[in-house]
Amino acid sequence: MKTNITYITAIGLHAAIGMLIYFSETLAKLYFFCAIFYFLYQIVMSANSQKTFEVLKACAYFVGLEVFMRTTKGSVSYEASKYLVILFMIIGMFYKGISGKGYPYFVYLMFLIPSIFVASTTLSFDANFRTNIAFVLSGPACLGFAALFCYDRKVTKNQLDTILLFILFPLITHVTYNIFYTPDIKEIITNTASNTEASGGFGANQVATVFGLGMFILAVRFFMKSPNLGLKIFNILLFGIMTFRTLVTLSRGGVFAAVIGLLAFLVIYYGYVNRRKRNELIKLLFLFFIGIFSIWLYTSTQTGGMLDKRYSNEDSLGREKGDISTGRSDLFINEIGGFMSSPILGIGSSRAKDQRIEKTGQGVISHNEVSRTLAEHGMFGVIILLILIFKPLYFRSQNKNNIFFYAFLCLWFATINHSGMRIAMPAFIYALALLNVRNEKNPIHRKQLK
Repeated sequence: MKTNITYITAIGLHAAIGMLIYFSETLAKLYFFCAIFYFLYQIVMSANSQKTFEVLKACAYFVGLEVFMRTTKGSVSYEASKYLVILFMIIGMFYKGISGKGYPYFVYLMFLIPSIFVASTTLSFDANFRTNIAFVLSGPACLGFAALFCYDRKVTKNQLDTILLFILFPLITHVTYNIFYTPDIKEIITNTASNTEASGGFGANQVATVFGLGMFILAVRFFMKSPNLGLKIFNILLFGIMTFRTLVTLSRGGVFAAVIGLLAFLVIYYGYVNRRKRNELIKLLFLFFIGIFSIWLYTSTQTGGMLDKRYSNEDSLGREKGDISTGRSDLFINEIGGFMSSPILGIGSSRAKDQRIEKTGQGVISHNEVSRTLAEHGMFGVIILLILIFKPLYFRSQNKNNIFFYAFLCLWFATINHSGMRIAMPAFIYALALLNVRNEKNPIHRKQLK
């Protein structure tokens, strides 16, 4: 009961922070720096046995906070959260070391470097070398450091649940801010394009991506961490709010990723629990799908039917659009062409974007990390992708306790295929799949000898 009260209180506190920042955005910087000092203090002052847990909580919080800080300009730089995740992971390595079995991720990091030297000769004169390289490689580097620290790192099931909760808290702050920013959705949605206004004034793709993760976490809490009716209602209401604010962005990637991740989780969870829990899960699924249907109908009404047209790949007049990927397929083909033109060393970091500037005058950022990796890293990119895909699967064959393993990998892969690695979220979620999750130790009760 005490844990549930603490959870509800924390949700309320973060909702209040979102409201306060809406009325005074200067508070966003205070929020950002307070969070940094709090988590650094927790990491440094915690007992050695708790260092890993504190490091992962800190990373989780800034993964959830990243897009909100970009929205409100509260962080010191656009890429701050990625660098903070790297910093926290390095601090964790200093205290706890790394597993020797995770050496492929060290190779992965080394294989990112050649593209920098290639870029020094291929990037156009007008391109800002440092900024472009940092923007493109900060996400992959974040993944590499996170994977090195997390590989075979022991955490308990309850600790992993708490880590996910620390991603959720700042997302509650973010969604509250968005509610105040655009309380009346009907006024702002007039077509089927991704809507910046409905996204709190920031990029709909990134907002929908992190809100989709929030949907996943809340759905998991509904099925796994809601022991009584009151908490089930509370979590499904939060899920409804998060889903509504995700859908009204009209950016589909985050929603699809959440659905794929949740389906992967439910399949594994169904096989994981006993018969009584399975029967309960089926009942909850029935209620859950009724809730989703209701949320969809409400959102469709609020958007004047634009939601249905968006997901049917139609424009505002009901005409079918030619490209369901909204231009992503052209970018993918263009980047595969870059790989074919330079298959050994690649065309260099950020060169794919640079080429688009030269050809079209628009520096469209890649949405697909797979094609970008192949284009910019060449054969090194092929090896990078092989490491990222097969090393976790090998780890899973040895450690099968992480019930979220496939859900995390699905979330990572779905995200990098619609949003690249522009945010820290896919890097951190990938690393969580590499944790060695252990059962809680039950206390041993011994009879006293008389």
